[in-house]
Amino acid sequence: MLDAAASALGGFLDPQMILMLISGVLAGLVMGIIPGLGGTGAVAILLPFVFVLEPQQALALIIGATAVIHTSDTITAVLIGVPGSASATVTTLDGHAMAKQGQAARALSIAFISSMVGGLVGAIGLTLAIPLARPLVLMFGSPELFMLTVLGISLAALLSRGNVAKGLLAGAFGLLIGQIGAAPAAAEYRFTFGSLFLTEGLDLVAVALGTFGIAEIIALIARKTSVASKTGIGGGWGRGFRDVLTHWGQVLRGALVGVWAGVLPGIGATAGSWIAYGQAIATSKDKRRFGKGDPRGIAAPEGANTSIAAGDLIPTLLFGIPGSAAAALLLGALLVFGIEPGPRLITQDLDLVYTIIWSFALAAVLGAALCFLLAAPLARLSFIRFPVLAGGLVVIMFVAAFQASQEFGVMQVMLLLGVFGWLMKMCDYPRAPFLIGFVLSIPLERYYFLTESLYEPTEWLTRPGVVVMIAILLAPLLFKLVKALLRARRQRNAAPASVGAGATSEGTSPGAAGSGTDTDDQGERSNDATTGGDGAAAEPVISEPGPTFTGTYWPMSLAGVFLVVFGGAWVMSQGFGEDARLVPQLVAGIGVLLTLIVGVQEYRRWREERGRDSEWRTEVKWTAHALGWLCLFLAITWVIGAVLAAAVFVPLFLWRVASMRPVPIAIYTSVVVAALVLLQVLADISMPMGWFTPAFLA
Repeated sequence: MLDAAASALGGFLDPQMILMLISGVLAGLVMGIIPGLGGTGAVAILLPFVFVLEPQQALALIIGATAVIHTSDTITAVLIGVPGSASATVTTLDGHAMAKQGQAARALSIAFISSMVGGLVGAIGLTLAIPLARPLVLMFGSPELFMLTVLGISLAALLSRGNVAKGLLAGAFGLLIGQIGAAPAAAEYRFTFGSLFLTEGLDLVAVALGTFGIAEIIALIARKTSVASKTGIGGGWGRGFRDVLTHWGQVLRGALVGVWAGVLPGIGATAGSWIAYGQAIATSKDKRRFGKGDPRGIAAPEGANTSIAAGDLIPTLLFGIPGSAAAALLLGALLVFGIEPGPRLITQDLDLVYTIIWSFALAAVLGAALCFLLAAPLARLSFIRFPVLAGGLVVIMFVAAFQASQEFGVMQVMLLLGVFGWLMKMCDYPRAPFLIGFVLSIPLERYYFLTESLYEPTEWLTRPGVVVMIAILLAPLLFKLVKALLRARRQRNAAPASVGAGATSEGTSPGAAGSGTDTDDQGERSNDATTGGDGAAAEPVISEPGPTFTGTYWPMSLAGVFLVVFGGAWVMSQGFGEDARLVPQLVAGIGVLLTLIVGVQEYRRWREERGRDSEWRTEVKWTAHALGWLCLFLAITWVIGAVLAAAVFVPLFLWRVASMRPVPIAIYTSVVVAALVLLQVLADISMPMGWFTPAFLA
C-alpha cells in the first residue's frame, strides 16, 4: 500500500497532472459560487473532457472539482445570504449573520479553513476505508438507516430554540412537501394536482434557493440597503483562524460526521451538514449564540460538507454504489476507462485509488488557498446596495432552479416557496427544520417500509445500532426532565429563605416563585455573553434582527394556512393506496396538532402585543413591490425566454429600483446576458424557453 501511495504521489510531479488538478479546482470553485449548480453540474461540465485524457489525469480533473465545490459555495451564502448549493444553507444561518455585523472576513476565514480540514480528514477517512469500510457499511441495514433519518429530523427541536412547536411544525411541513411525487413504497403519485413536473417531486435546489435565497432577495430589495450594516469587511481573517483553533473539536467532529454521512446511502451533503450543525448545538454548553453569528455554527458544517464528498467515494469505489449524483458521474468516468469499482479495484488498481485520495487532499488545500485570494474582493459585495446585486442574482437563481426538471413550473414553485420563506422569517418560524424535513422525507419513508417488510418489530428494535440511536434520541429528553426536577427541588428549598429575606430587605428579595430559575437564567446569559461554546472567551453577541410580524394577526393567519394545508393533505391522502397513504396521514395528523398548539400561542401573543399596524403595513407594501419585480421577470421569461428576458428585465430593474446610471446599466446587462449565453453554449446549461424565443437561442 505504501508503494502504491508513493507512486500515486509521484505522479503529481508531472506538470500535466498538476495542470489537470488546478483546472478541476478552478472549475469547481466557479461552479460553487454560482447558486444552484453544485458538484453535479461541475462534474457534468468536465465529463466530456475526460475522454481525451489518461485515467490519472481525468481523475485529477474530476476530483479536483468535487473536492472544492463546498468550499466556494460558502462565499455567496455568507456575503449575500444566497447559498451556492443546498448544503450551504446551514452556513447561511451564522455566516450571513456574522457578515451583517461587518465580520464577513472572519466568517469566510472560519469556513475556508474548516472546509480544508474537512477535506483532509475526508482523504484520511478514504485511506482508512480501504481495509475497514466493508464490515462497517455492512453493519448498517434498513433499521439503522431508518433510525438515522429519525435522528436527523429530531434536529428540528434543537434548531428551534425560541419555539419548539414552531420548529416542529416547519419540519412537518417539510416532510409533507417532500412527499410530493412518486411514493417510494407504492406505484402511485401523490399531491401532483395533475402536473407533469411534480410527478418527480420538487428539486432540492429549487426548494433551498426559494426558501432561503428568494426570501432574502424579497426582504433586502424591500429595504434597499446593503447586506452588511457596517463599513469594511472586517479585519477578521486572522481571528477566523484563531476561532478554528479554539473550536477545533467542532471542526473535527463535523468532519467525522461528514465522512459517515457520505458513506451511508441516501443521506447526502445537505442532511449531513445539518446533522453536523445539530451535533454542534447538542455538544455545546451555551446554545443561544447559534444563528446569531456563532463561529461554531460555521466550523462544524463546513468541516462536514467537504468530508462528505470524500465519504461519497467510499461506497462508489468499494462497492460500485454511488453515494451522490456527482459520485455517479465519477463512476461513469471510471467505467469509460474500463475500471470496474469493487474489491478488484483495491487489488488491481490501487494506484488509481491513491491518485483519487491525493487529488482530494491537494485540491482541498489548493481550493482553500484560492478562496482566500478571491474572498477579499468578493466580500465587498456585501456592502453594495442590494438592489444592484439583485438584478443579476434573480436571473441566475431562476436559471439554476430550472436545470433539474427543465419545466417552467419549477420556477413558479420556487417563487411561491420564496414567499413562504419570507413569511416564515417575518412570523418568527425557523426555516432550517423545514429544509431538514424535506431532505429526509423520502429516505424516512423508504427505510421504514424496507424495515417493516424485512423484520419483525421485536427483531429490528433490539438491534445494537438501533438501540444506541434510540438512546441518543431519548437522552436529551431524560436530561431535561432530570434538570427540571432538580430545579423544582431547589425552588422549594429556596422558598423559606426567600420569605425571610423579604422581611429584612424590601426590594432586593428573590421571593418570587421561580427565583431559582431566574438565577440560573442570569448565569446562563452571563456565560453566553462571555464565553464560546467550548469555554473560550468571546465578545458579546451583536444581534441585528430585521422587522417581524409578531404582535399582529399575520402569525395567526399563517397558522391558519398551515391548518388548511395539513387538513387538506389528510383528506387527499384518503384516496391513496394503503402503503402510499400511511406516512402522509401521519405527517398531516401531527401537523394539524402542532398547528393548533402554535395557533393558541400566537393568539396569546397577539393579545399581549397587538397594536403594531404602522410597522407591518410599510413592510408589506415594500415587499409586494419587490415580489412584483420577480413576477415580472417570470412573465417576460414565459413570453421570450430567459436570455432575452434578462436583456429586458435587468436594465429596467437597475433603472427603476437600483437608480443606476445608463452606462453602468449597459455594462451590467451585457455581462449578465453574455454569461447566460456562455453557460448555454460552453457548459450546456439549459435556458428556459418562451413562446416566442428566437430559433438561434433555442
